Amino acid sequence: MIHKALKVIRQFHSLKQVELAEKLEISKSYLSEIESGKKHISMDLLEKYSTTFDIPVSSLVFFSESIGKEGQIPEKFKRVFASKIITIMEWLTDKNESKKANV
Repeated sequence: MIHKALKVIRQFHSLKQVELAEKLEISKSYLSEIESGKKHISMDLLEKYSTTFDIPVSSLVFFSESIGKEGQIPEKFKRVFASKIITIMEWLTDKNESKKANV
């Protein structure tokens, strides 16, 4: 799920993949693979996201395995919750893009 969150964060900031890839010092194709879930993101790259978007790494990895340790949040609940958050973020992004189109 983190790959979807990273994509929505990029879209929310109105950045194209090529622009963000430049800022993160990676190729556009690698960024595309991360956002599609084909490649896993490294901690170093998460730190670059954190710096670029001024978001704590802990917030970026909210959807990752680190909160799925036994005895914490059940996996099923975590998936539903993460899905709802991403849906809200996508809705906000779409709403923001719609406003820009009307200007």
